[in-house]
Amino acid sequence: MLCCLQGKTSAFMFSKIYQTVFNRNLILIGAIIVGLIFSDFANTLKDYNFYILAVVMTLSTTGISMKGMLPISKSLKNMGVAIFLGYFVFSSLLIVLSWFLLDNKYLFYGMVIIAASPPGVAVIPFTHILKGDMNYTMVGTLGTYLASVVLAPFIIALFSGFEGLDSMQLVVIMIKVILIPFLISRLLLIQPIYAVVEKTRGHLVDVGFALIIYTAVGLNREVFFGNFEVLALISFILLLMMFGLGTLYEWVARRLKIAAPKSVSQKLLLTIKSSGFTASASMAIFGREAAIPSAILAVLVLVYLLYLTMRQTLKG
Repeated sequence: MLCCLQGKTSAFMFSKIYQTVFNRNLILIGAIIVGLIFSDFANTLKDYNFYILAVVMTLSTTGISMKGMLPISKSLKNMGVAIFLGYFVFSSLLIVLSWFLLDNKYLFYGMVIIAASPPGVAVIPFTHILKGDMNYTMVGTLGTYLASVVLAPFIIALFSGFEGLDSMQLVVIMIKVILIPFLISRLLLIQPIYAVVEKTRGHLVDVGFALIIYTAVGLNREVFFGNFEVLALISFILLLMMFGLGTLYEWVARRLKIAAPKSVSQKLLLTIKSSGFTASASMAIFGREAAIPSAILAVLVLVYLLYLTMRQTLKG
């Protein structure tokens, strides 16, 4: 009996340690801390960021089911709302704020990349955690990802003044990191491949994003330690876009009497942008300095999601 209890206790402790070590938030927070302290490897890793992002996007989008597209008419409407919230509302406000508040053109370009990016893949698991409408989030995410292939290059080229950019090159980049990974992810859904992918997907995605965030933070660590004016200004803009815009949306949703699960999904699609995508795209298109907003975004998205989770827990 004693041996049995000891065995169960050991198994329980191992499970808790395993869950702690591989906790998504802990891994990403660890990547930020390591980037701030040990930044030497970031310069080498930046050359591989786009490949890492392509793998992460492939694995992440296996969570998007095409079955949820039915009926098509309803899905197209939900996609349209998600695109409107993520691009026409969030992107417009972020670009306007950045235009008036940021003097450095590369920091502004970094904000434009954030405005042009699709929602972060974290919206899917956090929809479940926050008791949102999972089908709505998956359909909305799919719609914005597909739309980003066209909208992102247009937004980036337009607001960067086409500075040394080939708009067709931007389209090719989006095809490589959004469309091709999504198409490959459909193949990974085939059994028995999916059975293997499902077991490892979460951890691989977390590690992949951690490497991308580490690179963005490591390359710009001096901003976190020295340039507090830039840090404060970008943080102010991004906090306003997440906490401020999220709060405003909640007020509007209550006035319009939008069902709670749907409002959770819409708020996440409105306020969460992919820090991994923006970090890689910023470095690849405009260079290290443009990735500073994405490095700060990575920290603030974690803070925002933890805030939403804690608030949900307190609500019961």
